Formats: sequence, C-alpha cells, structure tokens
Amino acid sequence: MLKSKTFLKKTRAGGVMKIVREHYLRDDIGCGASGCAACDGAHEGPVLELQPLDRASSLCPEPHYLLPDTNVLLHQIDVLEDPAIRNVIVLQTVLQEVRNRSAPVYKRIRDMTNNQEKHFYTFTNEHHRETYVEQLQGENSNDRNDRAIRVAAKWYNEHLKKMSAENQLPVIFITNDRKNKEKAVEEGIPAFTCEEYVKSLTANPELIDRLAFLSEEGNEIESGKTIFSEHLPLSKLQQGIKSGTYLQGTFRASRENYLEATVWVHSDDEDSKEIILQGLKNLNRAIHEDIVAVELLPKHQWVAPSSVVLQDEGQNEDDIEKEEETERILKTAVNEKMLKPTGRVVGIIKRNWRPYCGMLSKSDIKESRRHLFTPADKRIPRIRIETRQASTLEGQRIIVAVDGWPRNSRYPNGHFVKNLGEVGDKETETEVLLLEHDVPHQAFSQAVLSFLPKMPWSITEKDMKNREDLRQLCVCSVDPPGCTDIDDALHCRELENGNLEVGVHIADVSHFIRPGNALDQESARRGTTVYLCEKRIDMVPELLSSNLCSLRSNVDRLAFSCIWEMNHNAEILKTRFTKSVINSKASLTYAEAQMRIDSAAMNDNITTSLRGLNKLAKILKKRRIEKGALTLSSPEVRFHMDSETHDPIDLQTKELRETNSMVEEFMLLANISVAKKIHEEFSEHALLRKHPAPPPSNYEILVKAAKSKNLEIKTDTAKALADSLDRADSPIFPYLNTLLRILATRCMMQAVYFCSGMDNDFHHYGLASPIYTHFTSPIRRYADIIVHRLLAVAIGADCTYPELTDKHKLADLCKNLNFRHKMAQYAQRASVAFHTQLFFKNKGIVSEEAYILFVRKNAIVVLIPKYGLEGTVFFEEKDKPKPRLIYDDEIPSLKIEDTVFHIFDKVKVKIMLDSSNLQHQKIRMSLVEPQIPGISVSADTSNMDINEPERKKKKLQK
Repeated sequence: MLKSKTFLKKTRAGGVMKIVREHYLRDDIGCGASGCAACDGAHEGPVLELQPLDRASSLCPEPHYLLPDTNVLLHQIDVLEDPAIRNVIVLQTVLQEVRNRSAPVYKRIRDMTNNQEKHFYTFTNEHHRETYVEQLQGENSNDRNDRAIRVAAKWYNEHLKKMSAENQLPVIFITNDRKNKEKAVEEGIPAFTCEEYVKSLTANPELIDRLAFLSEEGNEIESGKTIFSEHLPLSKLQQGIKSGTYLQGTFRASRENYLEATVWVHSDDEDSKEIILQGLKNLNRAIHEDIVAVELLPKHQWVAPSSVVLQDEGQNEDDIEKEEETERILKTAVNEKMLKPTGRVVGIIKRNWRPYCGMLSKSDIKESRRHLFTPADKRIPRIRIETRQASTLEGQRIIVAVDGWPRNSRYPNGHFVKNLGEVGDKETETEVLLLEHDVPHQAFSQAVLSFLPKMPWSITEKDMKNREDLRQLCVCSVDPPGCTDIDDALHCRELENGNLEVGVHIADVSHFIRPGNALDQESARRGTTVYLCEKRIDMVPELLSSNLCSLRSNVDRLAFSCIWEMNHNAEILKTRFTKSVINSKASLTYAEAQMRIDSAAMNDNITTSLRGLNKLAKILKKRRIEKGALTLSSPEVRFHMDSETHDPIDLQTKELRETNSMVEEFMLLANISVAKKIHEEFSEHALLRKHPAPPPSNYEILVKAAKSKNLEIKTDTAKALADSLDRADSPIFPYLNTLLRILATRCMMQAVYFCSGMDNDFHHYGLASPIYTHFTSPIRRYADIIVHRLLAVAIGADCTYPELTDKHKLADLCKNLNFRHKMAQYAQRASVAFHTQLFFKNKGIVSEEAYILFVRKNAIVVLIPKYGLEGTVFFEEKDKPKPRLIYDDEIPSLKIEDTVFHIFDKVKVKIMLDSSNLQHQKIRMSLVEPQIPGISVSADTSNMDINEPERKKKKLQK
C-alpha cells in the first residue's frame, strides 16, 4: 500500500516548492514474538522469547514483554542495559527520535538489539499497515509520536491475543510522561512509569540503584534553601550571546582548586579570551567540559587566579557557611596587574556529562541510602546517589551517571551504573583509565569484522593492478622488541649510475579499509592505537594489525612505497611514490640492527643496506638540526614484568641507539615528501600536521632556570633555541643539558592535525619544516589512512570519493583525531603512573638521587633519572609546625629555614607509595638531603610505614 506525504518548502530564492514523498505500508512485518502463527512468514525472524523468564514483578506477575517510549530509552538506558531486562519491543518511532536526540544512546540501543541474549526487537511500526498514524491537523509532531507509540502498544496487545491461551503475553507500556500514561490506561493499555515497574521487580532490588531520578522543571526545590541562582532559558542565552551581554565558552574546572574554574570563550578573533570563575555560586552548577554562558563581572570584582590548593573533602553537603569561609581564603591581596577578567555562569548551553568512574564515600549515618560518590577525576564534583548496596560497593571502583543538579543541592544528583571491581586490581584500574580517557576499547563488532578479508588470504592479480612488484629488493624492518604491528620497512641499494636508491615501504592499510564501511567508521572513531604498559588497544582488528598489514619477514605484503634517488651526500635527486608488493628479508630490533652495523664480520645485503641507511640518516639529521630542528628530551621508562604475576619487577629509562635515529630520519623524510605531494595535488583538502611556535611567555621558566646556572638560552627562533641548548653544557654537571631539554619540552605547544584549506600556517616548529604530515603509521593512526588515500588519488592508483574532498568534513575528522591522540597520550601516562605505583608497592621504600625541575611556593618538583620518575616534595604538612618558607619567583628559588633550593639542584629523596587514600593512591616523596632539621627524614627506611592506615583497616576487616 502506498501513501503520499505532501508538504511545502520555501526555496532560497523565496519561492514555494511542493514536495511529495511516497510512504510504503506493508502487512508482512512480523511482531517478533516466537510462536506467533500469524507472523510465521514475516521476513524478520522471531526475537522475543515464547516464554520469557518471569521477571517476578508484583505489578505484572505473569510473563510479559516491555514497550518503552522515547524518554525512557533516553534517560533510563542504564536500567534497560541490565541483564535482568529482556524481551523489549523498540518501536521505529522511538528509535528515530532517540537517533535525532542522542547519538551515544542510539549506539547503545543498537548494540542491545544486536545482542541475541537481550531479545530486543525493533518493530517498524511506521511502515506497518495497522500501526502507521498520520499527523492530524493542529497536532504537533511530539503528540503525533506519542499517539503512534500508544497505537502500536494497543495493536501488540490485541495481536498477541490471537496466540494460544498459554502463549498469550501482555505488552506493558513504560512511560514517564504522566499524560501519555493516563491516555494509555484509558485506551486499555497496561502502563507504568519506569520507577513503578523497576520497584515492582522483587527479585532484582539492585536495579533501583540504576534508576535516573529526574526532577521535573520547576519542581526542583522540594526543601532547603536555594544555594544557586536559576539558569536562564536557552532562548534568553542565545539573545544575550548575540547582543554581547553574555559570552559562550567551554567550562574548565581546576584540578587543584574545586572552587575555581576558567571559561575559554569561543571567538573568531585570534586571541581567545579566558575568563576566571571563583566561588561556588559563580560556578553555578557547571561541570567540567560543559558549554556555558557567562556574564562578566564589573572590574572592581575581578580576581587573580588563586595559588591555593583546595580539595573538596566535606561530607556535610549543607554546610554552606563553611564553604563561604573557605572562599575568603581565595581572595588574597594581589598586584592589580594579576587581576583577570572574572565572571559567573548564567546558564548551560550544552551539558557534556559522561559516566564517571570513582568510589563511594559511604555516609556516616547508619542505614542511610544516600551517599556521596567521589569521582577519580578531581575536576568533577562529588555526586549524590541513592543505593542499597553501600556496604558491598565500599572499596570498589564504580561508575555513576549524573541526572541533574537542583538549585537547593550542594552536589549534583546521579545514579549507580556499574561496579568495575576492587580498587588496586590491575584489570579494574586499566578499565578505569580507559573509561576516564574515553578510549574506545570494546571488542570489534560483527558488523566491523564482516569487512575483513576471508582467510586464507593471498595477493591476487586484481591486487597487482596499479602496483609495482618490489619483492626482489632487500627490504627489512627495524622496531622495538616484541613489536607485532610493523608499519614500516626500509631498503638502500647502489644504482648503476653510482647514486643510491632509498625506499620507505609502509603497510598498505587503505587497501583493506575501504571508505565509509563499518570497519572504516570504527577506525575513524578510534583514531589511534593506544599503548599501555601491558596492553595494546588496537585501532584496527588484529587480523590486519598483527598479520595481513604487518610487514613481517619472509611473507608477501602490500605496501605504499616512497622511493628516492639520492647522491652520497643525502641530497634528493628524484622522488616517486608507488603502491607495491614487498617481501621483507628480516624483522630486526633496534639492538640487532645496531649489532649488524657495528660488526666487521657481517657484510651481507641486509647489513650493507643498513650501513647505507645509517650513513645517510646521520647526514639528514645534521642538516635538519642546522635548519633549527629541536632535539628535546623526555624521561621515558620501560618496565620489566614478572612472567607469572605480570607485576613490574624492574623499572629503567629507555636506551636509545643510533638505529632509533636512523629509522626516525627516514620516516620524517617520507612524511615531508608526502606532505608536499598531497598539498600540490589537493591544496584545499590535504590532511597535514603542524606544530605551532610557543608564545614567548612559555619560555620564561626555561630562561630563568638556565640563568640560575649562569647559562643563556635564546628563544627568538627554533634555530636560536636549538643552538643555545647545544651550547648549554657544564663539565662538572653532565646531566644539566638533559634537564634543560626536558624543561624545553614542557614549554612546547601540542602538534595538531588540520585541513590545508582551513588554515594558512603550516609550519612545524619542532622539526623546522615548512610542511609536514603523517604517512608512516597507518596501522595505528587513522590520519595516515586518509593521507594514503589522498596520495593514491594523486598518483592515479585509486579513485576519490566525496568526503575526501570536503574540507569541512576533513576539519571535523581532524578535531576527533586531535582529541583521540591527546587522550591516548594521557591514558599511556596514567598506565605508567599506575605501574610505577605497583613497582614501589612491591619494592617498598627507597632513597634515590634527584634533580629539582620546578620550585613552588610550598614544594619542589623533582625528577629521579634512575626511574624517569617525577614527584613533588611538600614542605607543609597537616598537624605539623609550618617551616619558614620564602619563595622568589624571579630567580626562581625557595628558601626553607636557612637552605635555598634552585632549579636543577641535586637532592636526595625517599620514595614510598602512600595508600592512605584508596581513591587517589600516590607516590610520596620526602627530602633526605640536604639535611634541614624538622623537614628532612632519615635515609633509613625500616621505621617508616606510610600504608599503616590501610594495614589497620585490613586487620579490622579480618
């Protein structure tokens, strides 16, 4: 049956166009219930169980199916995901509304409908002859959709009555809309609110904890005095932003001070404004990463950023007077120059809440169901939840979702979502750091895996089209030990004319991942492979990452090759790019490659090739450094794991060899060559990578630190910085140069991906290159896959597609890639921090030499070279007499009693794991040398026990 929908649409020119849409109605759409004879021949197979497990509901004692409306799916998704909830009918009307309103919830619902154990059935009611409803005159689309949902619920109940008596199952309509529920009951449809239904499940009382409690607008204030001012409605905020009364920006909470935040104002000007917010009332219920509207306060109310460290440790959420007293500490007398534009939040434009990991802070009141949840991320406020499982959840890592933040509540309200496991457990802590850094780490779905090649796989004639056969070349790869995702391989040989041919061969991942399919979309979403200490979260499925795309030795592999003809002075005479087939002759580690180069006894083809590459790489590096490329440093550590417990048993800084540098030089050269080529061909649509020059203020600390050691660091250009770092040497202090380079790294800006048509500054500051991109790691970076596709089109080896030349889509993709790259870095650092804690937990307390990296007003930040470990030594402790501290920001230095500390001074510290706060276990450092009475501790470690509170607790539990 065919229905026509007609509507009028205004054209850009001001005319009116009549649009007629055809809408097909069918009668072969099944109800999805097993054992329904009427739907036996339907094209969709049965999904709903014939006799669903009795959910033991006191409201509906007999087995039944559930049919939720849109708002239940949007707001109570955590309840629906619980294993106890099965046999649910998801209407097409509901699914379309959810898709328009929340992409993350839509994905979660699709995952549930794909999970056969859940028995979630999608019913296409909009195309079923008996359930389709047309919008009535004067009826808004929301009311029409509500009516469509009720019509489908009624149809289901009548349709299922046709089944045999023992198989007749009622369909329960779940809605939180009061009017919709009343109408459903009038029409004879069994209907309940989500709360009524969940509370009726006597066998699953824990499900109540997963209910989102949503207060209706206007009914927020049930009791207690109002703490916060009302948020203005969106319409008023938009008017205010347009007129300039309010400013729109991203709310960034402080890690160190829960009463302070900044708002980065979104602006078209080059200089984005930063507005400071201080005090609970001015923060006005905004949460980190929310998009907010702020009002600037008059100049006489402006404040300076506070140097006070404040953590929210209060249990009593109503003690606002105490809060106001704390706020007074923030307002210390400051120089007028230090005052910053200050504002207050007047409304929320977009909430950017996510599920938060953390721990339950159990209420002191016995039998209380109301508790506070402390998130692992210090920038997120505590969340008030109700749970009946407090005793079970103590000492566990849990996930909580925020539901809302009433004006009369010190903290937002939320609900329990999931228990992740015990604090300190390796699997649990890894899960926490992946969730907290938003790293997609679920197993690849069947839809994604379906686009992988069928095994056994081999190269076909079709694959050889537009591809060169380079299997005869002596190609080899050089990687860290244990590497299975080998992206790149190299070769070097002498040509008949006496010149050298050098090739960089990169895994041809884009051959296997075609634009727009589920595998491509998932790779784009993940953006990068994440390397943790013991685990790798792949961007692409393992069949590609560790097998078909990995350039392992002695197997044929598809590659994308960048081949140069060079003279012996490493000058490029010709460059060409080609898709190819290679057969690597050796997969070497950096140490093995170095050994071959150094060994006089070895003169085979692979070794000769490596020596040629190494010689050229040294020339390339020297030339790069002459142009002003920076050689910076960061203390990287490597863990040696126990083969049985997988706990770290040794920790050492990574050793870099000549061969590391050799591989790096050719990867940089390939990336630069490819960047030039794709920009020539696609001046508006090239995906490039830039590294902005830091503002001069970033270098202040580096210049002051060098000056304190009578050295001069020039920062006018990258070349001036590189040269002065090379000159900054001390024969009596050989480690000084490394410390300066580590500090210089901290002054740098973040390198980012961008679309060439959306930017005009392409320069890469750190590499001193006018243009740069990423081409050499497509197994682990999605940016490289796009670059491969652009290059393939440029050389006529593949065809283009619309998204590839849409600069707005490319700019959006770059935004996601930059976010994923940054989160992967943070997750990797968090993994190192956790394994370092494990190492010191097993090792106990140790004393080591350290160097001061920064001096603060009440502490020094030190680096321990042996472990590549950084930590803070505090000089003010609770319940201890405060020492005499004099801080000088100009030198910079910190005088404690009669001892003065400067940056790069050598000290001795004691390292131990502080487990007294389970939520935030940390490495704690104390000063051993120089000796300061009342401050320094003894080098003897036998009588110190920082974990005493934890031991006492375990003893009590026993």
